[in-house]
Amino acid sequence: MKLVRYGETGAEKPGLMDGDTLRDLSGVIPDITGAVLDDATLDKLRAIDPASLPKVEGAPRLGPCVGNIGKFLCIGLNYSDHAAETGADIPKHPILFFKANSAIVGPNDDVIMPRGSTHTDWEVELGVVIGKKAKYASKEDALEYVAGYCVINDVSERFFQTQLTGQWTKGKSCDTFGPTGPWLVTRDEVPDPQALDMSLDVNGKRMQTGNTSTMIFSVAEIIEHLSGLMTLHPGDVITTGTPPGVGMGMKPEPVYLKKGDVMELSIQGLGKQRQNVGEDA
Repeated sequence: MKLVRYGETGAEKPGLMDGDTLRDLSGVIPDITGAVLDDATLDKLRAIDPASLPKVEGAPRLGPCVGNIGKFLCIGLNYSDHAAETGADIPKHPILFFKANSAIVGPNDDVIMPRGSTHTDWEVELGVVIGKKAKYASKEDALEYVAGYCVINDVSERFFQTQLTGQWTKGKSCDTFGPTGPWLVTRDEVPDPQALDMSLDVNGKRMQTGNTSTMIFSVAEIIEHLSGLMTLHPGDVITTGTPPGVGMGMKPEPVYLKKGDVMELSIQGLGKQRQNVGEDA
């Protein structure tokens, strides 16, 4: 099942995809948030005949596929080949940072570089959406706490991230730096989250090609680790790291985004995103 939020920013409605047709779920649930991501509610939604739901006409804006996200947790340097391109050591434990919720936008909304930015970069990532409360989950049953998966572009301002004294969060949390969606694909449609092809293009040129099989820490291991540190709640989102091909790793010189660039990214079975790049005045 592919769950969608559509409509104007701040006024999104819930929907689901019936093949290529968008259906309105607002007569069934108020929104797609942690409150409706438990297994029982998702089973009720699956039991609905999609043809009985109103068809959404036209091509409305798609919002972030989860509303009222609780925590936006991010794992850094989680692909062995990406760590190698940046010259970083393989981490012994998952590297954790947070992304401000104010960075979250829809999958096709513009990405706006902050004032003075010269090092804005791209990162296609697998997003994991928690469906039920997890505390001290074991990796053996960790995936049972997952409601579904989505595409995330972990846009990053590398100068802010590495040169402004403090944590990575400074370069990760700028407005619009968290495109999420296009839809939330429930976990029953993703039998193995460690076998998904992923890619990202800039201006039609392939920059990133990878597969979640090269993660250093699997989705299950990440959930085990994080739930041992803090309680994970329904609607929390974990973005799990990026494969090689980011701008800062380009040789002989890094390549960064500029106004007018277009990013297009996808993950197998989870859909596609497309963002135009602009800049703050």
